[in-house]
Amino acid sequence: MQLIQQNPDIHAYLASDEVIDHWHPLVQETADALWSATGDAYSYAKTAFEFVRDTIPHSADSGDMRVSWRASDVLSTRNGICYAKSHALVALLRAQGIPAGLCYQLLLADDDGSDLVIHGLVAVRLPGSESWARVDPRGNKPGVDARFDIEAEQLAFPVRPELGEIDYPELYAAPHPATLKALQGSADRPELWRNLPTAL
Repeated sequence: MQLIQQNPDIHAYLASDEVIDHWHPLVQETADALWSATGDAYSYAKTAFEFVRDTIPHSADSGDMRVSWRASDVLSTRNGICYAKSHALVALLRAQGIPAGLCYQLLLADDDGSDLVIHGLVAVRLPGSESWARVDPRGNKPGVDARFDIEAEQLAFPVRPELGEIDYPELYAAPHPATLKALQGSADRPELWRNLPTAL
């Protein structure tokens, strides 16, 4: 889909802050190790995506009760929900000078018709490209097969408009306040589940 940069300045999608803390030694160390195993931007971006997707379990899948939100903490605890894992991937991409941002979907929490909740994704813009590509580092499981593909998008959850699901076109340089509030205001994952935002 065509993403709309919330900030027209591409440099905003390279910045670090308290959440996307790519200046942190652990983020730098991880990024350098992944880069040394690849050597070019595309291979690095794919490897970083697969690293976050595959080596940091989604806490709903692993049963981990901890709530992490800062990129360096996600890498340290090897734990996080979709928002947190997206923060980690954005930090790893920006650490090597690759513009990356955060984007969101509104999805059914379960297929039984329960509440709609916000789901977090990442968009990357590789050198030489004029467009952004969305990827979903949530973590695969039976029925979920997200992959790094900048040509033919393959996300964890394709949107079903007939069920009220939405792809939001905005691309954020920093986490949306609603998602960050949920993460920072929850002592554990059950509380986080109750605090998940239902709209942006």
